[in-house]
Amino acid sequence: MKIFVIDIDKCVGCHNCQIVCKDEHCDNNWMPYAQPQPDTGQFWMKVNEKERGQTPKVKVSYTPVLCQHCENAPCAAICPQNAFDRRDDGLLLVNPSKCDGCNICIDACPYGALFANDELKIAQKCTGCAHLLDDGWPEPRCVDACAHDALRFGEFEDFADELKDAEFLKPEEGTNPHVYYLNLPKRFIGGEVANLEIEEVIIGATVTLTNMATGVVLETTTDDFGDFWFKQIDAAEYCIDVAKEGYLPRHVQDFVSTVEKDLNVGTIALYPTA
Repeated sequence: MKIFVIDIDKCVGCHNCQIVCKDEHCDNNWMPYAQPQPDTGQFWMKVNEKERGQTPKVKVSYTPVLCQHCENAPCAAICPQNAFDRRDDGLLLVNPSKCDGCNICIDACPYGALFANDELKIAQKCTGCAHLLDDGWPEPRCVDACAHDALRFGEFEDFADELKDAEFLKPEEGTNPHVYYLNLPKRFIGGEVANLEIEEVIIGATVTLTNMATGVVLETTTDDFGDFWFKQIDAAEYCIDVAKEGYLPRHVQDFVSTVEKDLNVGTIALYPTA
């Protein structure tokens, strides 16, 4: 069974995968696999970009999204023409010869990965470059073009050791996708610790983060710039404790919430003991 494995930590947002997908499918007729993709309006592979945090603690995450080739595909289940074909390798294709363009499958897809071609009166999506695979290619164009191994493609068994840490997009949908994600972006908290009396950052301060709901405790130390980061944490409410020899300890609780967004808590001031 073929699957995609996408490691978000390795994706730099170069958009190579998105570009070569357009190059492969726009104005190219790959029947019986797919009719040509329009020049505009469709992205069978799309890199979603999200800016997170607040200045100066800001990060940008990139998430490549394509058809998830779901085992329990709601688009296929709702299609009145039975226009979705499951290949032996697990890829799910829209058969252009069966599709009548009713487009009810488009709203059924929870990932926004199906598109209406009004000119051809068909629905379209990623084919996993099945035409290339059948011609001897080991992987689709998007995977071939990824310079950082953020996108990989192969047999499920080949990735078995890694998949224990993998996640699905929208797991609540229960679609059992064939696209597995590693290191999907979770919340972060960042800030700095400083002695405001002398206007100097404090290096090596111990910063403790406690999840108010679960009691889970994480710990880090401030770097050479007085900065601290807690990355890939759950969306929750937290309290922060800061300690450094020669300073009074500090407890911060009233504004540390990542429920809605990633958070820069700004400067936490410590005061000397003497």
